[in-house]
Amino acid sequence: MQAAYYEQTGPAATVLTVGDVPDPQPGPGEVRVRLAWSGVNPSDVKARSGVRSPDMPFPRVIPHSDGMGLIDAVGPGVAATRVGERVWLWNAAWGRPLGTAAQSICLPEAQAVWLPDQVPDEAGACLGIPALTALHAVLTEGGVQGQRVLVAGGAGAVGHYAIQFARLLGARQIISTVSSAEKAELALAAGADVAVNYRTEAVAERVLAATQGEGVDRVIEVDIAANAALNLAVVRPNGLWVVYGSGAREVSLPFFPMIARNVGLRFFIVYNLSEADRRRAIEVLTDFLRSHRLQHHIGLRLPLAQIAQAHLAVESGQVVGNVVVSTG
Repeated sequence: MQAAYYEQTGPAATVLTVGDVPDPQPGPGEVRVRLAWSGVNPSDVKARSGVRSPDMPFPRVIPHSDGMGLIDAVGPGVAATRVGERVWLWNAAWGRPLGTAAQSICLPEAQAVWLPDQVPDEAGACLGIPALTALHAVLTEGGVQGQRVLVAGGAGAVGHYAIQFARLLGARQIISTVSSAEKAELALAAGADVAVNYRTEAVAERVLAATQGEGVDRVIEVDIAANAALNLAVVRPNGLWVVYGSGAREVSLPFFPMIARNVGLRFFIVYNLSEADRRRAIEVLTDFLRSHRLQHHIGLRLPLAQIAQAHLAVESGQVVGNVVVSTG
């Protein structure tokens, strides 16, 4: 089968190769998925580039944790009725050398989740990281029912879903930061009440004005290193920061101002959700997908042969929405 892989970390155009690799065969408890789409996420780019670590975790890595396809074979212990099932995948490349940037993949059957027919194929490759990250950020610590929520980067892959989930799960008010008028329109269409352009507007003043000076109950944060001061300025006493990303490896926070306001700080990475948290998120997500209540924003579609360009698109941050690669 055809797959994209790298055998050393470095620039996408230098280290990514597309070539033939052995067809995988499902082992006990596994399914084999004939992939149609593979999602490209910032974490995939960081792993390939060596930003996380220059050391290779395996001699060869087929990247990407998110994907969509059809189950075409099952291993011992898996019901044969799963053959032919349309599925989306999570954690395909987490702690494993064989991800979704390939024509087929074998993985534990729990990591292949039924995808309702009405959901576009490409959208299935955007659920494992972007959608589940957004949904857990909204659900964690009691959820957002009746809350004012600030979503950082509301036009991004995670932020766009987070706005929708906050709206569907009962948020009182949703404010989003964006970096352009185009992104503001996207955030508002997803369900935000207010979109604030952080490049041209005084964000803290706009957020406080929109909340009548009370501040927000919850911040869903993509880059705590860049936005910590803003978050402290706009979160109400006893409010919560839910943080899933940072633009810097180390972050300094002002202890006394934060403890004086009883600010809660919740870090998480979607790869390491507890079994209970992941099960809850998948159940809620499946319900929303089944009832056709979500918008999916695909910013770029490329063939597997152009995987290096897909990585560069994610790395540059120029694409609004999710980047996916066709593997079929």
